[in-house]
Amino acid sequence: MRSLLLALGVLLSLISLTGRAEPLAITFDDLPLNGQLAPGTTRAGIAKDVLRILKKHRVAQTYGFINARKLEGDADAAAALRLWVEGNQRVGNHAYSHMDLHKSMAESFMRDVTQNEPVLQLLDSTDNWRWFRYPFLHEGDLLDKRRAVRRELQERGYRIAQVTLDYEDYLWNSAYARCAAKQDAAKIAWLRSSYMSIADQYLDANREMAKIVFDREIGHVLLLHLGAFSSTILPDLLELLQRKGFTFVTLEQAQSDPAYQTDPDAASQNGGTLLEQLMDARKLAYPPIARKPYKGLNAICGDT
Repeated sequence: MRSLLLALGVLLSLISLTGRAEPLAITFDDLPLNGQLAPGTTRAGIAKDVLRILKKHRVAQTYGFINARKLEGDADAAAALRLWVEGNQRVGNHAYSHMDLHKSMAESFMRDVTQNEPVLQLLDSTDNWRWFRYPFLHEGDLLDKRRAVRRELQERGYRIAQVTLDYEDYLWNSAYARCAAKQDAAKIAWLRSSYMSIADQYLDANREMAKIVFDREIGHVLLLHLGAFSSTILPDLLELLQRKGFTFVTLEQAQSDPAYQTDPDAASQNGGTLLEQLMDARKLAYPPIARKPYKGLNAICGDT
């Protein structure tokens, strides 16, 4: 009871400071790992670190979206997923080989989706794994293709795990692994500061987009990628989210918001979050936002 009252007090304090408390579900893509590994680390070790951090910050149960192809012949990858589910986190379908729907036919794409299912069934004997996250957030460059895949996903019992908060966090994973290999503290410090600056700005911009599209605040779903940088940056990110007044909820709770019943039903060359798709379909103007440091992240700690 004491811990419950304490948590309630923290929530009320956040509301008083920020004027709002928006539900937020955290999700991770590309399990068992996105990007390169830093020397001396393992996939299982990263999973263990992230689970500890989530527990410490009292983050509600998360979903990790799996590409089972990464498990082939990799005991470390399999161990990471076992730790994930033993840590009371859930798994969902991210397509077996992370296939890009915009570069494939609907039939081959759905074969890739179903090829992922045996591993999901082994990890979760319930039907809780029947959530689907589109690789690259590409839901269809042609309208007929988009509708065909959505129809078959629905027939197979899937719910689409949408995203409303995204700043391409994966860009920092391999960059960090390279800098960790060189033990370059100054460049690692830049990675941390650039990540937090971009996260801060994009979280605010995405929230503003929700108001533009729905004329109100909504429950949000944040897209993260489990990778080399996760153990280092996640505590700072979770503290930022709490300062901004987000309250951690499950994916099911976040997507109970009626906003997630909205289907843009439009082809898109770019794909993107639910908010981006709706902004594009309705030809709405985006709020101003800084450009991500793509060149710097690609080049940092490289050979040249």
